[in-house]
Amino acid sequence: MTEKLTSTLATLASKTSSVSMERQAVLEPLVEYVLDRQRANETTRLNFICTHNARRSHISQLMAAASAMANDLENIECYSGGVEVTRIHPNAIGALEELGFEFNGSDDGDNPVFLVDLGEANLIEVFSKKYDDDSNPPSDFAAVMVCSSAEEACPYVEGASKRISVTFEDPKEFDGQDDAVKGYVQRSLEIGAEIYYVMQQVSSRLEA
Repeated sequence: MTEKLTSTLATLASKTSSVSMERQAVLEPLVEYVLDRQRANETTRLNFICTHNARRSHISQLMAAASAMANDLENIECYSGGVEVTRIHPNAIGALEELGFEFNGSDDGDNPVFLVDLGEANLIEVFSKKYDDDSNPPSDFAAVMVCSSAEEACPYVEGASKRISVTFEDPKEFDGQDDAVKGYVQRSLEIGAEIYYVMQQVSSRLEA
């Protein structure tokens, strides 16, 4: 894990106290799902789903994987997918790199594939795909819906043992602006703080 990402995670930890009671209630089903799996010593598989698998789902996936590691949680596997195949948006990549995630690979082609190495043998393949792509688990996972349009377009997620709605604001609104990546960074930190809160809650309740 890079020094910059370690610093980002420390920032996220400091922001969890500002997660509103309303958002805590929204996040509680995800906390409970992860907690139940951890207590049962079962692998926790989280598939973060949005329409295009281009922005929020990738941000959530990487934030979840890093936050789980930062809170010493094991056997948590993080995936992402969409209802349609597009590509991970360059602004999302730019923002995540600003926050310390290192993308290895070429940005060539319509749907480039990257590897993000979080250390400790945690290597995540990042590219746009449907939620039921062969690289994602076919069953026994939580479908974490991170955008409302995916909720509407995908009322049934085959193979999911649990469907959890945790919608985030779309950083797409910053596209076309001169400081678009800056906006994406801020939105990624907002998403990351809530994801970190989830993992922090799981860790603290396991120790209680």
